[in-house]
Amino acid sequence: MTFSKESLLLYAITDELSDSEFTIYEKVRRALSGGATIIQLRQKNLESGGIISLAKELLPLCHKYGAPLIINDCPEIAAKAGADGVHVGLSDTPVSEIRKMFGKELIIGATAKTVEQAKSAEEQGADYIGVGAVFPSPTKKNAVRITAQQLKAITSSVKIPAVAIGGITAQNALSLAGSGISGIAVVSAIFGAKDIEASARELNKTASEIVK
Repeated sequence: MTFSKESLLLYAITDELSDSEFTIYEKVRRALSGGATIIQLRQKNLESGGIISLAKELLPLCHKYGAPLIINDCPEIAAKAGADGVHVGLSDTPVSEIRKMFGKELIIGATAKTVEQAKSAEEQGADYIGVGAVFPSPTKKNAVRITAQQLKAITSSVKIPAVAIGGITAQNALSLAGSGISGIAVVSAIFGAKDIEASARELNKTASEIVK
């Protein structure tokens, strides 16, 4: 699966905490149908075997819509599942080590909350960075907030694309226009919505306005 900054436009991250009558597969299908351009499988309530099985199930679906499938935190699981990539946080396996282990086999995303962290991620070989939290987040209540000025400073400090994350909704996302981001990463505003497909459609439209 090829990766470009356009892949980041609407970055949907699964939420194991949201109650729903639908399976994860069905929720992801609806998100993709609505306009999600990349999916991150983030299921901390599953063991590695369960994540691998679910990822293998989701991969053909994601590719049907031209969307890469990213695994949260664990590059080994991503490789075993045949997923397109991995996203690592500041306390996870360093990007440089993942590159040494898997070369260009995996798309690698890295969290960055400062200019220094963004530059380090780029130097180590990250394909993109996730920057936030830009708003209060219902899924990570203790997440450190960054200002609009900090967001712009981070995105302008590197050549790799950046996606904003943290409490983003269709209502507040437009305030991120002009920040230099290539997309928005969303958890609750998609997977916590009553109508996942409609929410993804609205967010895709909003994201397109932000990055144009």
